[in-house]
Parts: sequence; structure tokens; C-alpha cells
Amino acid sequence: MSQKVSLGSRSINAGAPKPAEGSAFRHGPEFASTFHLSGDVNPDSYQYGRFGQPTWAALEEGLTDLEGGDTVIFPSGMSAAAAVLTSLTSPGDTILLPSDGYAPVRYYTEQYLVKFGVNLKTIATKDVESFDFKGIDLALLETPSNPMLDTFDIQKAADKIHSQGGLLAIDNTTLTFLGQQPLSLGADISISADTKAVNGHSDVLFGHVSSKDQAVSDKIRDWRKFSGNIPGPMETWLVHRSLSTLDIRLERMCNNAVLLAHELEKHPKVKSVRYPGLESDPSHQIAKQQQQHFGFIISFELENKASADKFLEACELVYVATSFGGVHSMAERRARWGTDDIPEGVVRFSVGCERADDLIADVITALDNL
Repeated sequence: MSQKVSLGSRSINAGAPKPAEGSAFRHGPEFASTFHLSGDVNPDSYQYGRFGQPTWAALEEGLTDLEGGDTVIFPSGMSAAAAVLTSLTSPGDTILLPSDGYAPVRYYTEQYLVKFGVNLKTIATKDVESFDFKGIDLALLETPSNPMLDTFDIQKAADKIHSQGGLLAIDNTTLTFLGQQPLSLGADISISADTKAVNGHSDVLFGHVSSKDQAVSDKIRDWRKFSGNIPGPMETWLVHRSLSTLDIRLERMCNNAVLLAHELEKHPKVKSVRYPGLESDPSHQIAKQQQQHFGFIISFELENKASADKFLEACELVYVATSFGGVHSMAERRARWGTDDIPEGVVRFSVGCERADDLIADVITALDNL
């Protein structure tokens, strides 16, 4: 599709077949582990289900267009991150991860890569811009960070790590490719847990990795092939179907988040609010510079653990759950996991697609009753 058409419009038809008389807008999932294969192996034909199949190819084509780089899909966001960390490092290499980002990525590196000779360093997201990246072979960072939504300038970080000969991967899950384009901003790799907003219905685990560097994506695809970290055709088709509504879902969710964040900022029971869409937020300027929207996640602090738990119990429209990015608003007291160095009263709130007036009324009523 023409690059002049917006990403939002392109996402509706991304990876769909060319229109043909009597054909469906999008093919259904192809359930096949084995394909007819006679004579010498033809690399351009499907051979075996672990190597590739038509339902994968359609989604990867669509995501490649939207990300701006060759895309490899995975059965979860965690497997996508593991593919990057494992396939692109060797013993003696040093990985840089955020100390305030998604904890399982740090755990995987500590438990399964460090023992094979890979070195690990961590850094707070707010300190990335002042870091020189000396000795770093691969940095896998988040902007905005999850859950506290700190940001850094991707282009500046990319320039620094490239001057040291390293690679920069951005976990773009909190914004998606419609909210931020890491590859266009200089990153080598864009990672997404499509379990979250890309699929958006809280019914599929999925992920993908994109890169403009063909050698990088070839290594990642090869790792998928031989590790067996492959998605099923039904999950793949469901995620592809969800691309068509991603733009409109994000518009509703992000608009709701802006309105809710302003109400939270004014409420006397709320100690502090983190949302890049607030002009008072320390992430606002960078977010305005490199993001297409401010996101749908708000993190705010209540008095203590008991207040946060009482608030969550009192909300009627909000599900208490540990994910984000779905059409349903969901929230949790993030410190309950013991993996994030944050106050006990912090609530991570993923704003959904409910009517803004209904959602805000529900949240404010719950806060008023604390």
C-alpha cells in the first residue's frame, strides 16, 4: 500500500490479499503441520509447519509494512524478547536492560544467559540519556517504561550505542507501532508483546520482532525455527484480525486516558500521577517529540497498600488484572508482585474503551469512598 496513506488506515488492510472477485477480504487460518513437497526442496514453497506457513506469512507481511522492518512473529511477547536476547549475543557480550522495566526479561537473562557467559548491566530509564553505552553489545530498553512511564530520546540513544558498535532494541509494547516507530527513530529492533494492545481482546498470547537489518531478522527467524518457539495458526489469525480495529481502539483508549489523567491529577486522594500526556509529567516533552499519542496507561499513587486495594475493589467497570492494552479497563497494585521497586500504593491503570464519562465517574466514586 502507498506510504502516503496513514499507518492507521494501512493497519485496516495490512497483510490482506489483493482484492479478487468472489474472494474473502481476509483468508481464514490455515491448519497444517505438513505440506506437499516432492523432488528437490524449493525454498520458496512451504515445507514444514515449524519453518513457515501461509497464516504466519500474511500477518508478518502486514506487520512488516506497519513497523517498517522485516517482522518475525512469536507465541508470546516474552518469547519475542528471548529471541532477541539469545540469538544476537554470545559469551562475553554485555546486555543492558532497564532496572525499572518488565522484570521477566531481566529474570530470563539472569537465569539462562548469564550462566553461559553473557554479562548483564541494568539502568533506570531516566538515566539512559546520560549513559555512554561503552561496552554494551545489545541494549533492550523500554520507552515509556512499564509501569512508571519514564522516557528517553530513542534517536540519541541509538546514535550513542551505534558509535560503540552495539545494537538498540526497543520494547514498544506500551505504545504499539501506531504510537511510536522505533525503527524510524534509529533503533535496530522493535519488540512487541501483541498479547496487549495489538490484539487487544485479552484472549491471545502473542509477540513479534521487527528489524530493518536483514541479517538481524534472519538470526531471529532462525532461532524461532530451531527453538520451536512458534505461534499457532488460530492465534496468528486472531491477531491479524485485530489489526483492523487497532487504530480506532487506540484512539478511544488514549483519549480516555488523557481525560482520566487530568481528573486523577486533581483528586485529593491521589498523591501523584504519571502519564506522559500531562504537561506536568517529566516524560511529556520527549513523548510529544517522538510519540504519535501519549498512550493508554496511567500510573498513580494512593496513600498505601490498603487504599490501593480498597480502590480496586470499589471500581465496577475496571477489572483487577495484571495485563494491559485490552478493550476492558484493568488495573492492579503493581507492587504486589515484588519485582518492581515502587511504593505499595501505586496503581497501574490500563484505560479501555468504555465511555469516558462512565469510566471517570466509576474511578472518581471509588476514590471518593477511600
